[in-house]
Amino acid sequence: MPNRLAQTTSPYLLQHADNPVDWWPWSGEAFEEARRRGVPVLLSVGYSSCHWCHVMAHESFEDEATAVYMNEHFVNIKVDREERPDVDAVYMEAVQAATGQGGWPMTVFLTPEAEPFYFGTYFPPAPRHGMPSFRQVLEGVGAAWEGRRDEVVDVAGKIVRDLAGREIPYGDTQVPGEEELAQALLGLTREYDAQRGGFGGAPKFPPSMVIEFLLRHHARTGSEGALQMAADTGERMARGGIYDQLGGGFSRYSVDREWVVPHFEKMLYDNALLCRVYAHLWRATGSAFARRVALETADFMVGELRTNEGGFASALDADSDDGTGKHVEGAYYVWTPRQLTEVLGDADAQLAASCFGVTDEGTFEEGASVLQLPQQDDVFDAERIGSIKDRLREARARRPAPGRDDKVVAAWNGLAIAALAETGAYFDRPDLVEAALGAADLLVRLHLDDHARLTRTSKDGQAGANAGVLEDYADVAEGFLALASVTGEGVWLEFAGFLLDHVLTQFVDEESGALFDTAADAEKLIRRPQDPTDNATPSGWSAAAGALLSYAAQTGAEPHRAAAERALGVVKALGPRAPRFIGWGLAVAEALLDGPREVAVVGPEGHAATTELHRTALLATAPGAVVAVGAPGTDELPLLADRPLVEGEPAAYVCRNFTCDAPTTDVERLKEALSG
Repeated sequence: MPNRLAQTTSPYLLQHADNPVDWWPWSGEAFEEARRRGVPVLLSVGYSSCHWCHVMAHESFEDEATAVYMNEHFVNIKVDREERPDVDAVYMEAVQAATGQGGWPMTVFLTPEAEPFYFGTYFPPAPRHGMPSFRQVLEGVGAAWEGRRDEVVDVAGKIVRDLAGREIPYGDTQVPGEEELAQALLGLTREYDAQRGGFGGAPKFPPSMVIEFLLRHHARTGSEGALQMAADTGERMARGGIYDQLGGGFSRYSVDREWVVPHFEKMLYDNALLCRVYAHLWRATGSAFARRVALETADFMVGELRTNEGGFASALDADSDDGTGKHVEGAYYVWTPRQLTEVLGDADAQLAASCFGVTDEGTFEEGASVLQLPQQDDVFDAERIGSIKDRLREARARRPAPGRDDKVVAAWNGLAIAALAETGAYFDRPDLVEAALGAADLLVRLHLDDHARLTRTSKDGQAGANAGVLEDYADVAEGFLALASVTGEGVWLEFAGFLLDHVLTQFVDEESGALFDTAADAEKLIRRPQDPTDNATPSGWSAAAGALLSYAAQTGAEPHRAAAERALGVVKALGPRAPRFIGWGLAVAEALLDGPREVAVVGPEGHAATTELHRTALLATAPGAVVAVGAPGTDELPLLADRPLVEGEPAAYVCRNFTCDAPTTDVERLKEALSG
């Protein structure tokens, strides 16, 4: 019989709806039940494309005996971290503080007052590698609760007090300057892997936001080292197994330093960020390789992740059926020499193996290889390789496909909107801009209420129950601002303004200018989450600073610029010390130092000169430059006010720090005005 999760919309929770565990979704009623029964709460947090979440579910949560014990001794709560990033954040902070590490699945035991007292991640069904079994953990926690409850409650209270004492030492609200950004670059140089690209060792994550900083820093200062790190990392990643050489799009991370073997889940947020990164790499370097990767990644998002309602699904699973009924990580993506021969014949299979690095030993498991595009001296026939890729793609499409998490997350759709709008504009792909508009329409229709409040998720056209958090407001505003620059439609700037006004009233600490991840009127947790560091995505804090700065440049709104500057104080503090973990904050700081520049292109719609000036403005590498385009006399966008044609011809106006250049009708002069 299904448990309470059957009534939810989260694909992750629905995966557990038929478990024998009597799961509750996160709710006040669940904690009330724990108080009524006098038992602790077992909180299990994961997400639908998490490999080890599936493993623990199969080993423990589908096991009748384990479920009986859990149901008897605990109130069991399941949380989708992608739907409730606030719940995930506060308990993950506790896990990391207690154990020095974190990850998913996250397993936390709480008092009925939601205070944590015992922590872990994955627990095996039998003891191994020094880990206790899950049953041993359950019995140990149960015994402690029964025999030493006062002690347990005291420990939980101390943990909550310790967490409250971990407030960010925000202090200095001065904006970061030349010195801090130069120190950040130096810090990145020290951690850079010159041999393989990227930063640090294994596992290696795509450093999207750091690359954005490096590109902006190069544009502003001319630093060749910054551009080299960005370009080389981009090339190494896209030649590695982390990039899908057949279908486009990136996996979550590489388990090795060489980008060879990925963790195969494909997330919307990674691909949105990387699509934009490669489009910006092309903009900075003219690299045909970067252009191809940007377009293939955009096409992957539209082809594989777009939902029937026009939004973008969250993720594709790492695991899929290997053809025998067994779910195996990477089964959809890897190839043996024999499989190549079956599809291609001997001669083309040998060529494919050479081109894509498929070996007899294999680069993955059981003799299978992840396709790569290694640098080599051989020159391959492009037409023949194209035919090989087509045939392999067709053969792969006949394999059982990985599962898809169909929920639409507002923040990640905002990132996708920005990426697709810009990529479509750069490469004359109006279909990509249309896809961005479709997702934006869905967010306005379904996620945004009459008071400009955002709902975090939707699925199958039904809005979820959870309120948006700071990253939702900031990333959706970022997407709408990109759409306004690309389309010239003022409605997107208006919607961005509604969202950012909400940020100012609900998420900003008026005294310090610091930002919280949840709104002032959100559900109260044991701590109000607040994390300025950029990890898999820009933090809500960095994203809000960026969107506020762009909105202020588009509109002249002083409160929004002041809020952006105050928020960037944390970049002054963290940038020199931990540049890998505040990449987007550093990129926003580059925009602030550059102005950012404001470009108004005035001319009749469809006029060739208007189109060319607009495209030139969009292709400018000046950090964070904002663009408005429209007919003379329009009130569609504030930057267009009082901007006439010049001698009857379309013209561009460039302003920066309250000073404007003379308007120009000449594309080359506009390029010059927008160069570093």
